Amino acid sequence: MNNVSNLSHSTSVGEVSLVYEDEALLVFDKPSGLLAVPGRGPENQDCLSARVQARWPEALIVHRLDMATSGLMVMARGIDMQRRLSSSFEKRRSHKRYVAVVAGELRNPDADNGWQAIDLPLTIDWLNRPRSIVHAKLGKPSLTRWRLHPQDPGHHTDIGTRLELEPVTGRTHQLRVHLQAIGHPIVGDPLYASEAQRALSDRLLLHATWLSLPHPITDNLIAFESPCPF
Repeated sequence: MNNVSNLSHSTSVGEVSLVYEDEALLVFDKPSGLLAVPGRGPENQDCLSARVQARWPEALIVHRLDMATSGLMVMARGIDMQRRLSSSFEKRRSHKRYVAVVAGELRNPDADNGWQAIDLPLTIDWLNRPRSIVHAKLGKPSLTRWRLHPQDPGHHTDIGTRLELEPVTGRTHQLRVHLQAIGHPIVGDPLYASEAQRALSDRLLLHATWLSLPHPITDNLIAFESPCPF
């Protein structure tokens, strides 16, 4: 299979960098603080999808990132490509990895820094939306894999521990809730970190740094990377 990785940014739409473009899909690097899709109210209409559709009217959302999360997002060019790409996400043929800095000193019990699992069921906290919570009875199966960031030999920074994360499932706020549940919220998280942990950064330290998926036309595997900005 063909692999496409480390693609350079070729242009930008507002503050959104275009990473890749072909007749089937577009890949963007979303900044932290920008909605993926419009929210409620006129003040929440500026978003990645609106900026992109101003230039590519046929572009359609395939998946989302939280407003506070930065990194790679794919949009389909037309409804047929959206169906194909959405199917690859639903069937877990697409894979994402993130970089995060979490509060405290998190150590990997595996001396070789192998992947560790957080397997806790998640559901929306309806009384405290948009938060999600771990719930043994109402939660849906949710699995996150983590390890110390392999390209950062120090791992432990002045404000926490740098991790590489891989969501196997895709629940709302999954990475953020799972890390809070094991006692290491993501630094700067406005929903799940303590006041002191939020104060360590002016943004959520979570970035979608790597994405691979089968091309919706050729079925060849393509992959993209975005350097972590923190």
